[in-house]
Amino acid sequence: MGIGDKVGNKAEELGGKAKEAVGDATDNERLQAEGAADQASAKTKQAGEAVKDGVKDTGEDVKASWNKATN
Repeated sequence: MGIGDKVGNKAEELGGKAKEAVGDATDNERLQAEGAADQASAKTKQAGEAVKDGVKDTGEDVKASWNKATN
């Protein structure tokens, strides 16, 4: 994933935290729930990115090992 996606997901998480905090301060259950949902969505996306990054790194390691073994 690109850096833009990572920044966007972190911004979504922080926005969710802010929404939830405002909801807590104003006893607005809808805003609290929206904030929690935004945070969960962002964290899910971040987890997916971490998996993709791990697979990419593993693929690069395998390729390097193959090249080393065959050259």
